[in-house]
Amino acid sequence: MGTHVLEEEAMLTALPTDADTIMALDRDYVMGTYARLPVVFVRGEGARLWDSEGREYLDFLSGIAVAGVGHCHPKVAGAIAEQAHRLMHISNLFHNPLAAKLAERLCKLADMEKVFFCNSGTEANEAALKIARKWGKQKRGAECIEIITFVGSFHGRTMGAVSATAQPKYQAPFAPLVPGFIYAPLNDLAALDELITEKTCAVMIEPLQGESGVNPATPEFLAGVRALCDEAEVLLILDEIQCGMGRTGHFLASQGVGVQGDIVTMAKGIADGFPMGACLARGSAATTLVPGDHGSTFAGQPLACAASLATLDVMEEEELMARAAEVGAYFKAGLQALQQTLPTQIKEVRGRGLMVGLQLTNPDAKTVHKYLMEAGIVANATSDTTLRFVPPLVVTKEDCDRVVATIERALRAL
Repeated sequence: MGTHVLEEEAMLTALPTDADTIMALDRDYVMGTYARLPVVFVRGEGARLWDSEGREYLDFLSGIAVAGVGHCHPKVAGAIAEQAHRLMHISNLFHNPLAAKLAERLCKLADMEKVFFCNSGTEANEAALKIARKWGKQKRGAECIEIITFVGSFHGRTMGAVSATAQPKYQAPFAPLVPGFIYAPLNDLAALDELITEKTCAVMIEPLQGESGVNPATPEFLAGVRALCDEAEVLLILDEIQCGMGRTGHFLASQGVGVQGDIVTMAKGIADGFPMGACLARGSAATTLVPGDHGSTFAGQPLACAASLATLDVMEEEELMARAAEVGAYFKAGLQALQQTLPTQIKEVRGRGLMVGLQLTNPDAKTVHKYLMEAGIVANATSDTTLRFVPPLVVTKEDCDRVVATIERALRAL
């Protein structure tokens, strides 16, 4: 191949480097499904990101609870690179040693029996919904297909998952929704009890709701939900996609309050940024699906499994679950102290571990978020009044101090 041809190929694959060109290409050729901020991130390491202009940011969002062990951890990156040179993909018609080993580790960590691998949290929840409906029909007949979820929940954007998501703003453009979903108020056990009928096959809940602003289900409520499910003989599905993977100080947030689900869904931090999800089950739910019932082309492929196994190794070796509990408590205490200083501006601090929500009294969250970004801190405003912080589990107490101090400056400027 001639030098001229090689030069032409290099030009074809060259990436744009300036922010304006990149944002223009995105605007012209990518569907407008995201309200992107005018920042182009090009590199990450630990809890730090760098944009195309070379500016450094402290990341307190971690790709929305994804980069749990930090951006580009050498062990995870190395495992992906090594596996990419060995084998990247095979069909699920064949056995895969990495998937088999990962399934064992996840089931033991989550105290479950079987796992279905997939590529995202939405897909994990779709698998859970299919298991629940088939299980319900086998249990009580064709009418047993109703699934109860909770107001403020977020379970994904595919048609089944968005129908389970009890937030009209996500549902309205895509009606009619998948029928059979009932919505209950969070932390109201009596209301849930009234909604469970012979048609109910499952109750689906996030131990901490993430997208609506880090709203925790109380330990008493979660225990009560488990008891009601046992009494009514329906499945309990725990959506641990955002709050799992050690973020609250336990592998699953539900383990921290002593509640076990029949089905658990996971994704986000499961492979530290490599696309992956998992639906785990125990008891009869673990054997409900049979060959032909469900599947996915890329699910459990070697690259994703290598990334997830390495992520689990790092979490264990660096004791990141204990770190999340300690540093998260420190961060929350710092925000609560700020609340005492600025009681008219901060309404509530809530969350567990390194999953924290800050609710403001006034609709200033987006202004504070902008201030944080300008100060080199990445966070997220989930509404006009609420900020969400889900940083990598490797952040330090000094990082937390910087965030609290910057929030204080922002609020005082208001």
